[in-house]
Amino acid sequence: MSDAAHVHAHDHDHVEVNPATWTDPKRYAWLLGLLVPLLPFMAWGLVALTGLGVFWYWGPLFIFGVMPFLDTAIGKDSSNPPDSVVKYLEQDRYYRLCTYAFIPLQLIALVGGAALLAGDDLGIGEKLGLALTLGCVNGIGINTAHELGHKRASLERWLSKVALAPTGYGHFYIEHNRGHHVRVATPEDPASSRMGESFYRFWPRTVAGSLRSSWELEAERLERDEIRWFSPRNDIINAWAMTLVLFAALLVAFGIELLPWLIIQAVVGFSLLEVVNYLEHYGLLREKRDDGTDRYERTQPRHSWNSDNVSSNVLLYHLQRHSDHHAHPTRRFQALRHFDEAPELPSGYATMILLAVIPPLWRRVMDPRVVAHYEGDLTRANVDRRKRDRLLRRYAAAA
Repeated sequence: MSDAAHVHAHDHDHVEVNPATWTDPKRYAWLLGLLVPLLPFMAWGLVALTGLGVFWYWGPLFIFGVMPFLDTAIGKDSSNPPDSVVKYLEQDRYYRLCTYAFIPLQLIALVGGAALLAGDDLGIGEKLGLALTLGCVNGIGINTAHELGHKRASLERWLSKVALAPTGYGHFYIEHNRGHHVRVATPEDPASSRMGESFYRFWPRTVAGSLRSSWELEAERLERDEIRWFSPRNDIINAWAMTLVLFAALLVAFGIELLPWLIIQAVVGFSLLEVVNYLEHYGLLREKRDDGTDRYERTQPRHSWNSDNVSSNVLLYHLQRHSDHHAHPTRRFQALRHFDEAPELPSGYATMILLAVIPPLWRRVMDPRVVAHYEGDLTRANVDRRKRDRLLRRYAAAA
């Protein structure tokens, strides 16, 4: 990250603080992230308590009903850990254990949910609700995989693939780290959405583009290391093998009738990831360097949309402090910082996802923010080619 970016962090971040006397105010709040894999158990309990089958939909009800309310009620926190404690904070194993604990709970939820989905006790509508709830768990599980997959320790990288297995999205491990982080906020990145591009146009582009990119990147690595593509050392193949083993075990245990529900929850799960990708870099563009190399400038805080809403950040391991993550991909979630120059979303991810699936509402809220971020000059934004002329005329006239 450039020195200029540091200037715009809060001044008090640079005050020397003794790590032994400093306390993370969110230290125990991070355990609330473990509520997510418990959503199917909460659903089961609520149904048992009330007799209402609608509570099998507790996953989407919680994420898109309860979470936006909490984001609004609790508000934002833009405070950062002081620079002098960041190294100490990152070395504290407690935070690692918070993410590790997510994965066994995630797998237990999937097995318990599979048993119910394969049985005869639930109707079709109730099974759909449970499948959607499992999809929410495993979609947010991709975020846990994201946190672990950026780390250097082999255990954490392996756990990342385990967390990706329920959604069959093991190639994310390759594409995100070696593709998205290199091409972020450029027209070449399948995971960076363009101003004027609806989520429904973005979804097929990013799903297909990310899959293709991951294979290209892994093929290059294997060729460089003189390894055959069909090899256990192919990280896409070994990640997908985890999904095959997991799904095969569940089908053997509970029957082939489980398969449609496994597919539904997987699609819901990776779609939840892709809608988050959609909102994280919407319309933002890195400029080309002026050194004649046709390369892009280094990623800066202004190239990611951030949100400091406390509730969503606690459940998503600070994913919403996305600018610092792109500047320092290996930095652990508890140490990610707010930067004043990073563009800010009007609310947390849960609320913004609801807007993203209603394109007219999304455009009304977000397009003016992109325009304001670029001070009215949309030639500096990442704009959908199909909409470019119309958007330039519209906002030039407005200006």
